[in-house]
Amino acid sequence: MGLTAVSSRKRVARWAAAAGLGMALALSGTAFAGPFDLKPVPYPADNPYTPAKSALGKMLYFDTRLSSDGSESCASCHNPALGWSNAQPFGIGVKGQKGGRNSPTVINSAYNPQQFWDGRAASLEEQAKGPIANPIEMGNTLEKAVQTLKGIPGYVNAFDAVFPDQGITPDTVAMAIATYEREIVSNPAPFDAFIHGDQTAMSDSAQRGWDLFRGKAQCISCHNGPTFSDGRYHDIGIDDGDVGRFAVTKKEHDRFKFKTPGLRDVALTWPYMHNGQDADLMTVMKYYNKGGDRKGKGNELKALGLNDQELQDLVAFMHALTGAPILVTLPQLP
Repeated sequence: MGLTAVSSRKRVARWAAAAGLGMALALSGTAFAGPFDLKPVPYPADNPYTPAKSALGKMLYFDTRLSSDGSESCASCHNPALGWSNAQPFGIGVKGQKGGRNSPTVINSAYNPQQFWDGRAASLEEQAKGPIANPIEMGNTLEKAVQTLKGIPGYVNAFDAVFPDQGITPDTVAMAIATYEREIVSNPAPFDAFIHGDQTAMSDSAQRGWDLFRGKAQCISCHNGPTFSDGRYHDIGIDDGDVGRFAVTKKEHDRFKFKTPGLRDVALTWPYMHNGQDADLMTVMKYYNKGGDRKGKGNELKALGLNDQELQDLVAFMHALTGAPILVTLPQLP
């Protein structure tokens, strides 16, 4: 579907800006439009985007002083150099404490209906508060973190400029971090060029993988839409005792269910699954191919019956969903 109206061009311009692209690149060849294209990042009405707010959030994101002992920042578990995760099965917090789940990537989290593997946070603002007060992660309290920031003149001035009627509060800290995190959007991948007409953008293997993804393997049942996630929760038969979404809703049908992770930039975000059990994408595909570990009620997976070449083709396709790294210049902290 091509661009046929000025409004469509404006939409693509906003998308291009969010993705860090120029309009000429966004409009090269066939226009970027369709169900697999990232839409402009949604910002909540009560926390609109401003460059100053994002810059403030970026400083906070990389500042270890938000933690109880000055050792951990948001970037410690969500490192730009490690796919905005930490390349470990679990998050590692203050005093080397190990969390109970894999650190989800921040990439495209702006598009998630809820945050965390179990969806316990309804927004990025709510999510941003969690690690600060988590005894394993940053090991602090929101109140103490605020007091620390109030003792740093550069932060006092920045918060007064961005939030003139509020200053430094747990809410404004979270609003600034969330604003920055919404800018962490994946760059276009070879798949995007392919889906818009460049048949050379993906290898033959990746193209076969795309056919399998939509067909025999039925990955697209859950991994669909612009981020390749349905935003829902599924039981895929992992047998580790973690009850997942059930801990939030207390509804029996949510037991062992976890949020579908997006697949854009998936080659950068290893290890995989909520418990980090799979070190690489081939291991993930072999897990799906056998239909999971825990058999019986609840497990939504069925054995796929794929051969080795088909598994390799699916892995090649997932690599084609990975774009250029999201480059970051570290901020100068006050």
